[in-house]
Amino acid sequence: MVRGVDPTDMIVSNVSLGCPGCPGGGGDAGLTRAGATLSPTGHLVVAACLGFIGVFGLVNNLLVLALFCRYRTLRTPINCVLLSLSVSDLLVSVLGTPLSFAASTQGRWLIGRRGCVWYGFINACLGIVSLISLAVLSYERYCTMLAPTIADSSDYGPAISGICFSWFYAVAWTVPPLLGWSSYGPEGPGTTCSVDWSTRTPNNISYILCLFIFCLALPFTIILYSYSKLLSAIQQVGRMSSVVSRRREQKVLVMVVTMVVCYLACWLPYGMVALIATFGPPNLLSPEASIIPSLLAKASTVFNPIIYFFMNKEFYRCFRAFLKCSVPERGSSFKASSPATKTIRATRHRHGNSSAHAPSAAPPTQYPLPDSSVEANQVPSKASLPSHSSPTYLASPRVTLMAYYRE
Repeated sequence: MVRGVDPTDMIVSNVSLGCPGCPGGGGDAGLTRAGATLSPTGHLVVAACLGFIGVFGLVNNLLVLALFCRYRTLRTPINCVLLSLSVSDLLVSVLGTPLSFAASTQGRWLIGRRGCVWYGFINACLGIVSLISLAVLSYERYCTMLAPTIADSSDYGPAISGICFSWFYAVAWTVPPLLGWSSYGPEGPGTTCSVDWSTRTPNNISYILCLFIFCLALPFTIILYSYSKLLSAIQQVGRMSSVVSRRREQKVLVMVVTMVVCYLACWLPYGMVALIATFGPPNLLSPEASIIPSLLAKASTVFNPIIYFFMNKEFYRCFRAFLKCSVPERGSSFKASSPATKTIRATRHRHGNSSAHAPSAAPPTQYPLPDSSVEANQVPSKASLPSHSSPTYLASPRVTLMAYYRE
């Protein structure tokens, strides 16, 4: 190293001059071109976006943690997976976004090469934790809804295993660049750092392909499979009871479509830009085209709490009670196995044992259909329902109505 030369200046010069073989500044093709950077106005716009993402990501995820600490009814096994997702998003907002925000305000990376490698590792690791947590969550929901028996609300084993798997899986895929399989370096206009997408060596290309397959495509496949099976099960319920089950099916469909679309909107552009930078023509991507997918990926820290927490009525009731410093409404006290889950299981049980349970099944028209005037605290009492072990409970449409009232 030449005496008196700041390592920060070396990284910035690598980005701007397209230093061959330097991480993030590849001379033949990469996320940055030789001499390419954003204008001062462009850097300020990126800084404003990062400031918005950082503030709202921090606030939203802190609210989620506060709700978990305040209300015991939220501490269910599946919600623990959501808590892990929130922790990873919160760490991105605390450890990653402020550094890229500061760099964007100055138009260059500020904390040197080691800081760039640390930033790339932390953000890649936490991003993969988020992706795998979403896949684990979808699979846990699928298993819970379609299990032949009612889930035990005190069994945290599968949830804890899923959480540990998501974190160890992320570490396993983000440590190799520190050991020589690819590397971390500047990306885009030089104000953020990530995996080196630009160096076209077998070592680097093999890592990028594996990262794309096992950390983006595979989680998305699991999410798509799990939620499609879930929708299929709810459609079977819809054949048994038209009005109530159709409403339930529409609500779940909206939820699933929202989750899948937001997943793709946040992560697919980033993955596609990485593949284009690795395999596409040289100098194809401008700094503007490369920084937008990075912003969308970071924006997942804002969207995840909204989709997976505040769109959930259980969390929303607790959130309202938290703001009012009051006790949550009675309707927010759910069991780990919701009535909707019981409905799906009952339907599957009926298909397998229709001859045994058909005589005890009452026609759906004997029960009044719910309307918008029904309050959450008007849920029928447990005493009015048949025993869980009786055939009448498994076939009764009252279970379907309970799903609507409570959820």
